[in-house]
Amino acid sequence: MKTLRRAALALLLLALSASAQQPQLPAGNDAVRFAVIGDTGTGDKHQYQIAELLKNYYDRYPFDFVLMMGDNLYGGESPDDYEKKFSRPYQPLLEKDVKFYAALGNHDDPAQRFYEKFNMGGKRYYTFKKGDVRFFALDSTYMDLEQLRWLEAELQKSNDRWKICFFHHPLYSSGKRHGPDIELRQALEPLFLKYGVNVVFAGHEHFYERIRPQKGIYYFIEGGSAKLREGNIGSRSEFTEKGEDQDNTFMVVEIEGDSLNFQTIRRDGQTVDAGVLPRLVNGQPVRATQAAVK
Repeated sequence: MKTLRRAALALLLLALSASAQQPQLPAGNDAVRFAVIGDTGTGDKHQYQIAELLKNYYDRYPFDFVLMMGDNLYGGESPDDYEKKFSRPYQPLLEKDVKFYAALGNHDDPAQRFYEKFNMGGKRYYTFKKGDVRFFALDSTYMDLEQLRWLEAELQKSNDRWKICFFHHPLYSSGKRHGPDIELRQALEPLFLKYGVNVVFAGHEHFYERIRPQKGIYYFIEGGSAKLREGNIGSRSEFTEKGEDQDNTFMVVEIEGDSLNFQTIRRDGQTVDAGVLPRLVNGQPVRATQAAVK
């Protein structure tokens, strides 16, 4: 009898695990679909496990590209390092022509911008467009006047429905180790507000955090796709809408029309955060969204 119970329990757990890894997003035909990873370049088992789960998710829910939040290579940056810390773990996705778009972190050599598979075009900061979404990759480690002028010019001429910036250091964070980068916020936030940036992704903190909307902008931290700083999200923070600092994570995102659908998956395959966010204009949703954020 005990053997039968154990077998039944094992089957139940297997079914629950398989169900947890099923895509939660609606996968509309005209959607812009991408994944988000950060602080990945360790070359250790945690990076490889997240990479494998990312590929498994792709097999069920094909996304077109991946955003990298920086700290793409810890330690050395020899050809062997690029192989061990990037090409090898993500080879199954690279073979499917999934593009990776990298931002530079404080542990990265700026020469990474010349690495073809990071799709940076030899630039520390750059922009690209997918559907109705314009992405702006910034170098938050060396934020100088030239970069700020470039960003303002690019934001000003963009008439895309969604404007998304991604870079390494978070403007808002509940991390006890680093916390928010106030100086960077003072430099960037006025431009974000003036030109209607909708979403900001960052890394640096080795955990996942969805920040409560700040002045009509959605902020996410995904810096736990290989490294992890357990228990680092401050329990009394005013910023945290949802956080995960107990295991490694990655995100999948789908933007269709005026809705952003997201799902954050832990290394054990469990969804730790998911929902639908309406595009905000002057802090107000463009249209009512039926699905609520969990």
